[in-house]
Amino acid sequence: MTNNLKVFIGWDSREDEAYKVARASILRHNPNVEVYPLKLYELKAASLYARPADTAGSTEFTISRFLAPALCYYEGYSLFMDCDVVATTDITKIMDEADLTKTVNCVQHDYESFDSSVITDVKMDGKVQSHYPRKNWSSVMLFNNAKCEMLTPGYVNSATPKELHRMEWANEDIGELHHRWNYLAGYYNDDDHSLIHWTDGGPWFENYRDCPLNEIWYNELFHLYGIHERFERVMESMK
Repeated sequence: MTNNLKVFIGWDSREDEAYKVARASILRHNPNVEVYPLKLYELKAASLYARPADTAGSTEFTISRFLAPALCYYEGYSLFMDCDVVATTDITKIMDEADLTKTVNCVQHDYESFDSSVITDVKMDGKVQSHYPRKNWSSVMLFNNAKCEMLTPGYVNSATPKELHRMEWANEDIGELHHRWNYLAGYYNDDDHSLIHWTDGGPWFENYRDCPLNEIWYNELFHLYGIHERFERVMESMK
């Protein structure tokens, strides 16, 4: 299925390091995956994105993520993910667990089931933590591109954020993935993760150096720069 799957990672100028680590973690587990950054200035230059500046959005890819099917010419499958993630397995395995007949598959987080003590009003570098129905469903989405023809550049540029992020364009044809494919660090308590997501902020932000599962992100960072063996020795000595 690798040839039918393209991976798009949201890119933000404040989180370039996070993007590089996310991409490297995917390719380390499967070097044959096609991985592309969604850079807003490139999409604007290509006349694919024409929305005014989004002062309410927490990232530069808040809306552009919905262009993934169009970038694939509505063929095959595309996987979008935020940049604040790390893959801990071959990302293409998500295809084996998804209902590929659905318009889109995602982890359908239920925030009411989380311990209220972990839910904050601020995230990342001081951004407001918004609370809304289907929160974080759109942070990792597996699109069946052929069934996403409603997501034209024109629609993406004119629809409200609510319509997009609540997936009204999918007409409730939404498949459910296990939370391992969008494992919110600090929210889920088991060790079953294939794609870890530091939704509130990761170690690349000064205030989140000691966030949950930070050692996994640092390990991928050091793999990226070829110094992981030294890191593993240090971690072993601290046990």
